[in-house]
Amino acid sequence: MATLREIRQRIASVKSTQQITKAMKMVAAAKLRRAQENIVAIRPYAYDLRDLIGHLSQINTAEISNKLLEKRPVEKVLIVPVAADRGLCGGFNSFVVRSALERIEKYKDTGYELYTVGRKVSEFFGKRDYPIYNSKRNFFNHLSFEDALEISRDLISVYLSGKFDRIEIIYNEFKSAIQQDLVNEQFLPFVVEDSNTAEYNVVDYIYEPDVESILETIIPKNLNIQIWRILLESNAAEQGARMTAMDSATENAEEIKSKLTLHYNRARQAAITTELSEIVGGAEALKES
Repeated sequence: MATLREIRQRIASVKSTQQITKAMKMVAAAKLRRAQENIVAIRPYAYDLRDLIGHLSQINTAEISNKLLEKRPVEKVLIVPVAADRGLCGGFNSFVVRSALERIEKYKDTGYELYTVGRKVSEFFGKRDYPIYNSKRNFFNHLSFEDALEISRDLISVYLSGKFDRIEIIYNEFKSAIQQDLVNEQFLPFVVEDSNTAEYNVVDYIYEPDVESILETIIPKNLNIQIWRILLESNAAEQGARMTAMDSATENAEEIKSKLTLHYNRARQAAITTELSEIVGGAEALKES
């Protein structure tokens, strides 16, 4: 049985941990607010730009020839898992890793490589000798549009070079502070979604210089914006997951502290009762003598 001193030390340790988790929850909540503002700002532009490309792709299709839209036989795939640079955020990182492993299993006969984004996934796959084409890490604390541009340019470059025939991105999409949806989407070749283009009236406009030239300019810009949106989605989802995890940890610490305090009081009461019994017994023995 633990001594009273050991129980007091455990209670102090739990209190210290609780203070840390509470502080981390508050920090995550502050970061989440800023991340939410960024997501709200970028989503309309990113979605409308993607829909515009869908509208342009539906007209004058015979004249359009763009390498970023052309599908080709899949001989090698680049898988891009996007996770966090830090842990202590529940299953945020493990969900991305698990999904990436499922895609690896699917493409193990076809051929694949990884482009890891975030320190946690980079370390996971790096330690297990998976084929990593490139790795980006330790930038989510100072996330900028330049980071998105660098990743987007890398992905577009390797696709156009023919090294990879398909590029897939795995990330957590932010829904709310307590909900993140795991998304696996095809980045290249660029997929035009018919459901979004239905909002547009397909009219044969006259374009200058022409639709193909416009798409050659807009599609790379759209891909840059989509990577930026994905990084912002992942960052906001990470902060939401961390806030939830730290809130749960704080509540668990409070529960453990209550149980330890109850155990301490019972042990202390038992010790006092034992001491009183010994004193009474000693007094009785002195009377008899």
